[in-house]
Amino acid sequence: MNGYDFTGKVVLVTGSSGGLGIEVAQAFLKSGASLALTYYSDDSLLLLQKICGTSKNIFLLRGDFRKEDDVKTLVSEVIKRFGKIDILANVIGGYIAGKPVTEIEEKDWDAMMNLNLKTAFFLSKHVVSEMLKKSSGKVIHVAARGGLKGGGHDAAYAASKSGIIRLVESLSEEVKSKGINVNCIMPSIIDTKENRAAMPSADYSKWVTPSDIARIMLFLASNDARPINGAAIPVYGLA
Repeated sequence: MNGYDFTGKVVLVTGSSGGLGIEVAQAFLKSGASLALTYYSDDSLLLLQKICGTSKNIFLLRGDFRKEDDVKTLVSEVIKRFGKIDILANVIGGYIAGKPVTEIEEKDWDAMMNLNLKTAFFLSKHVVSEMLKKSSGKVIHVAARGGLKGGGHDAAYAASKSGIIRLVESLSEEVKSKGINVNCIMPSIIDTKENRAAMPSADYSKWVTPSDIARIMLFLASNDARPINGAAIPVYGLA
């Protein structure tokens, strides 16, 4: 369907119960990969079980990946189950905006840094440590268009997503000669039911769809993307 065959590959998809994460998980599943999928709540576990099933090639794990110990446990459990991690597709993220810098509360600033950037750091640190043992791997994070330029009233979000881009660039320089590709994508507004509910008068036809993003992530996880290192790839749709 998508032209890629990931049979024999182990893919860790974090944030896999959200609108984008589910599409990414299903795309890799249809391509033959073994999947480790993360969830945060009982409701998200039920959703993943309903959509992806419970085959032996799917491993569901719960954790709060803003905490380094939870990330260590996650990586350890995936290695115990599958013996390796070939691909990290990190889809964890969130959005808090709407206030000028002079009114942003510390808790909201910390929430964006912890959810968007700290998770990407911890996952990069511990997954890449395993990839280095085999001199092979693909890491794909989700940054955002807003990480390139703040738009006003979005400083915490924009700063956290910009941090992901810089993390990707730095990590790529450290490991690209060791068989590991590290890149990120930068979506604009994603066409999810949550975003439609938040912006009911918007023109949804201009938004990028989760399935479109999933196909880009499959490309970055494939051998076709071997020459691409440290890139922040625009995925804007028509926005």
